[in-house]
Amino acid sequence: MLVALTIATAVAALALAAWCGFAAYRDQPTKDWHFIGMGVVTLLATVQLIVGIVQLARGEKAEQGTTIFVAYLIGSFACIPAAGFMSLAERTRWGSITVAAGGVVLAVLEVRLYDIWGG
Repeated sequence: MLVALTIATAVAALALAAWCGFAAYRDQPTKDWHFIGMGVVTLLATVQLIVGIVQLARGEKAEQGTTIFVAYLIGSFACIPAAGFMSLAERTRWGSITVAAGGVVLAVLEVRLYDIWGG
């Protein structure tokens, strides 16, 4: 795993969580700018998914097992798009809260990915 990419993804996810949390505090739904932020965080998670798969294909092994590592990679990749989709269904402040929660979950998944890989 690339430590810098893991840190960048976790920090971006926490920034998105804070931004959407502030929108929820102001009683606002997710807006177009939030979806651009979700796209950036999803792009980082996609790059991490690709890097993880390439490292596994090169023969490197996750310290705690390949299966759990791949499961966490896929979960971290799908976390923000799923939260964004749910926020479209709920066009109130609860949509913003859903994306904020998704950002926190992604940051935790990133820490766990680092731990599974052997960090």
